[in-house]
Amino acid sequence: MSDPQLAPASRPPLMVYFSGQRALVTGAGIGIGRESAALLARSGAAVVAVSRSAEDLFSLSRETGCEGVAADLGTVEGARRAAEAAGPVDLLVNNAGIALLEPFLDATPEAFDQTMNVNVRAALIVAQVVARGMIERGKPGAIVNVSSQSSSVGLPLHAAYCASKGALDQLTRVMAIELGPHGIRVNAVNPTVTLTPMGQRAWGDPARSAPMLSRIPLGRFAQPSEVAQAVAYLLSGGAAMINGVTLPVDGGFLTS
Repeated sequence: MSDPQLAPASRPPLMVYFSGQRALVTGAGIGIGRESAALLARSGAAVVAVSRSAEDLFSLSRETGCEGVAADLGTVEGARRAAEAAGPVDLLVNNAGIALLEPFLDATPEAFDQTMNVNVRAALIVAQVVARGMIERGKPGAIVNVSSQSSSVGLPLHAAYCASKGALDQLTRVMAIELGPHGIRVNAVNPTVTLTPMGQRAWGDPARSAPMLSRIPLGRFAQPSEVAQAVAYLLSGGAAMINGVTLPVDGGFLTS
């Protein structure tokens, strides 16, 4: 019997279309960001992909036609320049994130600051640039912040990460309130462990993954493509009345 944790997700037919729209996806080199960028491109959007890795951007561009912007979003200027380089944007996916795992008693200010800079501050800065552009053009738009189930539950070794995702959820709610009157919807997706390279590093040890899997009624971790589908839905016209939600993509983890 195959390991349900590793069960491949089938790729459902595309149900959302973004022809004529321009999308910016951060952290697009690998994992959820890459899947989101590819899905949006297949659905008709002109996609600007941001990553620290020029190599990842080159391969993504070759595969999907996405425009690439190499940037370090952990700095204020890096985040601002990346957003400005994207030009006018209709759709934003704030996906860039890092996880620096440390026991709470040994957590360092440097790791905490780095985590908050990438996972929260960069999302704020990029969204500010994008939203100001939408408002100046008088155009509605949609933003999705990629958060985590760890915004709602505590996990060992994840003090900075959990704190950053809790902050990102609250940032999402404030953005939804303030940007909604301009026709800009802001939502978040909150995946369970997702089998990205970062997820594999953090949860690849069966001794660590077994207790987590036991709390997921579907009995497996998420695939990046499954999270990308949720992102695309929240960006789409089908979610036109959805604003300020934090959508679990967790196989039922938070109900267990």
